[in-house]
Amino acid sequence: MNAPQPPAETLRAALAGLLDGLPPRHAAQAVERLIGHYRGATPTDAPILRDRADVAAYAAYRMPATFEAVRSALRAFAAAVPGWVPGGHVDVGGGTGAASWAVTATWGGVRPVTVLDWAEPALALGREVAAANPALRDARWQRSRIGAALTLESTDLVTVSYVLNELTAPDRAALVDATAAAAQAVVLVEPGTPDGYARIIDARDRLIAAGFHIAAPCPHSAACPIAPGTDWCHFSARVSRSSLHRQVKGGSLAYEDEKFSYVAATRFPPTPAPSRVVRKPQIRKGQVLLDLCETDEQLRRATVTKRHGDRYKAARDAGWGDAWPPMESS
Repeated sequence: MNAPQPPAETLRAALAGLLDGLPPRHAAQAVERLIGHYRGATPTDAPILRDRADVAAYAAYRMPATFEAVRSALRAFAAAVPGWVPGGHVDVGGGTGAASWAVTATWGGVRPVTVLDWAEPALALGREVAAANPALRDARWQRSRIGAALTLESTDLVTVSYVLNELTAPDRAALVDATAAAAQAVVLVEPGTPDGYARIIDARDRLIAAGFHIAAPCPHSAACPIAPGTDWCHFSARVSRSSLHRQVKGGSLAYEDEKFSYVAATRFPPTPAPSRVVRKPQIRKGQVLLDLCETDEQLRRATVTKRHGDRYKAARDAGWGDAWPPMESS
């Protein structure tokens, strides 16, 4: 009997051919319009995804990148809560369900899943694509206004990915408060821009004020050590590029790197990383330079050299966003 296909491969297969029958120029134009909204240029109180063509273009272009960014955030979160598995998941503003796919890639098994979004075409296509994933076949796809009017049922995990940028400041605050009231764990993901980071920091502060502990990426629940306006905390996930990516962006690389900012928080005490690699490691002859956010609320650069033995080998393998030092394997 063949082993089940990993969710990432299943998703790619499910998205293949999604644009059949849609003229390439139409798809590219839809993507270019949607990119402005994704980057948070204009808060809106109307659905961004208007019809099947918009949704197909969005899913083919953005769903793999959203999946990889959320999966990276969830991987760091899962490492901070070993042994915990969500019994239920609500994906707020989930659109076509990329974050729900990422949850199934992080924790095995089947759980109640609800995807909330205000764009019915996105929900319809998400339901169609999810038929390929056994863990999502019974998911509820529910139309809902995302913002101050949102009410959430109690659940273990709430994800909110690439949604805060679409909301006004009051609606963002109301949404974060609603997730805090409903969930045992909250994972928020935004574009890896200064503005995206600022939205994450605001949400992080609200979650801490609501009694949550920060599980990732921060190794503490104190204030972020980055001085406002001087830098921003973000990470990177590698995404395979589709033909639509190449058509819209040009170039010939088979991949691109999705930059994102995130916070994962829990009502129960997590075991956060001792420190977090917050920039791409610099590998030089005989040494590796690691920029770290540390438990004592400081940013520091660590130099790991060959004389550090196994730790030097680990530093050469360390990636941007990894815990440091590496968690001991069980």
